[in-house]
Formats: sequence, structure tokens, C-alpha cells
Amino acid sequence: MEHAPRQNLGISAYHWLKRDIIRGIFQPGEKLLMSRLKERYDLGIGPLREALSQLVAERLVVAISQRGYRVAPMSLAELADLYDARAQIEGLILKLAIERGDDAWEAEILATAHTLSKVMEVNTPDELLDVWDTRHKAFHTAIASGCGSPHLLQVRQSLFDQVERYRHLWLRETVFSEEALARKRREHAALVDVILARNAERAAEMMREHLMTPVPIITEVMKRQGLA
Repeated sequence: MEHAPRQNLGISAYHWLKRDIIRGIFQPGEKLLMSRLKERYDLGIGPLREALSQLVAERLVVAISQRGYRVAPMSLAELADLYDARAQIEGLILKLAIERGDDAWEAEILATAHTLSKVMEVNTPDELLDVWDTRHKAFHTAIASGCGSPHLLQVRQSLFDQVERYRHLWLRETVFSEEALARKRREHAALVDVILARNAERAAEMMREHLMTPVPIITEVMKRQGLA
């Protein structure tokens, strides 16, 4: 039982630090000073090192030989490659899901689409962002789950983790704009129609297009914030 609390602290440190990197509290290229991390999260070096090692594996943090850690840089080249890779794999996964998905799969898509389209009573902008993001992920995960391949879904999740910082820039531009949200609602509704019609080729093409729409928006934000 000795290890449980320490392990939990490591997991907590990982979640908190990852969230702060995704939200830009620690900027791309910034040195992650252990003294600052200890103070911010009120944790010892052990759990923080565990968290940093995991974030290095996810490519959100870079280890600098003996000199500690930095937040991984961001670039337009990485943005384009990550989004293209995600769009390609999501299209493939969707084709397989349409071939393999059953009635329960269809029902889950409809349920998550309905939840996503409902307007929420939320108290703060950050809460709105979190709720919409959670429901949006649930919708896309419900679609992908029909492929029935744990390995493909693992690759999908890995790409999702790597793209989170870029996605967050897009989310802030989208979730706080009624017009952008309405456009997303229309895209989601059209996707559901084509998926339920089991039109695999058209659905995969629409999914790839849908996943690529954030790229010009993120490019613009990165230029505006001096990240590109």
C-alpha cells in the first residue's frame, strides 16, 4: 500500500501539468524549472519527474540532456502533419466502423450528437469550453469505436494527445463564437446523416474535411500569438 499515494500524486502531477501546457500557461520552448513546478503544484520532485517522463513520451515536453526539461516547440509544419495524419486515420477508422458497426453503435452516435447539440447552462467561459470539448470528444469517439480495433483506436488517441495544444487554440476561437458553433452543429448533423445512411466513401471524405477545418484557424492564431 506504500506506493498508492505516491503513484496517485504522479498521476495528478501529470494531469495538472499536461492541462497547463495545453492551455498555454507554460509556453512552447519554455524551460520547466523544478522549483516553479514544486511551488505551483505543491508536490515533490518524485511525482513531478514521473509526470515529466510521461509528457516526454507524449512529445509535449522535451528532455534537455542533464539540464532539465522544456515545453516542446510548436510549428506550422507539425500542425499540418498532425492534422493530416489524424484526418487520414479518422477516415479509415470511420470506413471500418460503417462496415462493422451495429445498432448499438448507431444509437450511441445519435445519443452523443444530441447531447453535443444541446445548449448548456454553464457559469464561466472555461466551463463552457470544457463541457463542449468533452461532449465533442465523446461524439467523435462514439463514431470511431465502431471500427472494433483497439490498436487503431490507440493510434488515434496518441495523435489526439499530440494535437491537444493546437486544438486548444482552435477551441477558444470556436466555442466562444455563436457562428462557429452553429457551423459545427451543421457539420455534425450532416456527418450523422451520411454515417447512418452507411455511405462509407462519402462519410470518410466528409470526416477528413471536417477534421481539417481547424488548420487555417489555428495557423492564424499561431501567427497572431507569435508562435509561428
